[in-house]
Amino acid sequence: MSAPEPAVTDKNGKITSHQVKSGVAAWLGWMFDGLDMHLYTLVALPFVAELMGLTDTDQAVKEKASYIQAAFLAGWALGGGLFGLVGDRLGRTRALILTILTYALFTGLSFFAQTWWQLMIFRFLAALGIGGEWAVGASLLSETWPAKWRPWLAAILQTGVNIGVLFANLAGFLLSSYPNRTVFLVGVIPALLVLWIRKEVPEPEAWEQAKGTARPGIADLFRGKLLRTTLVTLLVCSFSLSGHWAFMFWSTQQVGRLQIETMQQADLPPSIEEIRTAGKTMTNKALSVLMFSSILGNFVAAVLAKFLGYRWAILLLCAVYGAILFLTYSVVRLPGEMLWWFVPLGICQGVFGLFTMYMPPLFPTLLRTTGAGFCYNIGRLAAAGATIVLVFLPVPDLRHALLWTGGPLLAAACVGLMLPEHAADS
Repeated sequence: MSAPEPAVTDKNGKITSHQVKSGVAAWLGWMFDGLDMHLYTLVALPFVAELMGLTDTDQAVKEKASYIQAAFLAGWALGGGLFGLVGDRLGRTRALILTILTYALFTGLSFFAQTWWQLMIFRFLAALGIGGEWAVGASLLSETWPAKWRPWLAAILQTGVNIGVLFANLAGFLLSSYPNRTVFLVGVIPALLVLWIRKEVPEPEAWEQAKGTARPGIADLFRGKLLRTTLVTLLVCSFSLSGHWAFMFWSTQQVGRLQIETMQQADLPPSIEEIRTAGKTMTNKALSVLMFSSILGNFVAAVLAKFLGYRWAILLLCAVYGAILFLTYSVVRLPGEMLWWFVPLGICQGVFGLFTMYMPPLFPTLLRTTGAGFCYNIGRLAAAGATIVLVFLPVPDLRHALLWTGGPLLAAACVGLMLPEHAADS
């Protein structure tokens, strides 16, 4: 099912301006993806508590915060399918513009939320664009860069998400003295990117050549030889993203609470304000450690893909990620100790960069964005459920709940044995 190599180098084998522009557009789109997706994570509990008039330790606040994150992940899944169809119909560049405008607009509107359910609606709508941007950006690069470059492109592209999260973290730090809702205004900035994309980034040659042919629909993903590819890829994405996103959302909240509880148990506990500040600081530290480690992990994953192939690299990283999660949360640890465990966990997250280049070539050109977007982003529906379920598990605290986030990743590694090979693995 892999597509032929795109003719994107000039006659001397040099990188073309088309390649550079498509790469920069996709990378910037993904960086702002990371920025907008994690602004909520920084203020989730305190902002939802503020909207509900409760404290951030109230169980109702945790429930509503998880509903909002679940709605975000559901929107991400729907957006992958929706904008996947747009990308296959209207073109990769046009769809990229629409996705960026969507998530920039509705992230900014989150500033004006007056109730938790209004915030949930805005996050859902913002996620439509974020989910769509992944599928469009992945297809854009797979159609403009040859296979030999793709492991490194996957690493660089995923690094854009990590850097976007770090920028979100920086925005949270710089705006910490302002109301929690203020961070969402930062999410409007990506809208400026569309001006450059519209002017400078052309449509891929592969899409231009294929657009006049018969257009398959999403139902074609479940017919013939594509059926098995679609189902197996969807399961791997669902399992891996469920464990990953349940960990990503609740782990930083857990380590922040752990810091607060540790300080409260001191012989001479600091003031309430100092304790809350320390909790926020620890949350930011944890997220920063995860992101810097994930940046390293992107290139570790690229090296593994070069030597083992995409499929075996994905299986190995999912298995190790799941195993380390069990080890991390199997015993009670101090906040500082937790940060060290976040390093190998962040490195394992490089696996998600591999999906970027591995998945699009599994599908025909006019189903490429639809297929990759559908399989990867539908996995977030499962992840949405996992984020909610974690709150209701009959366990004493979040540590015990987070212990089980490794299970879905190990399941992804097992199901991944059935993943297909394609030319990009060579």
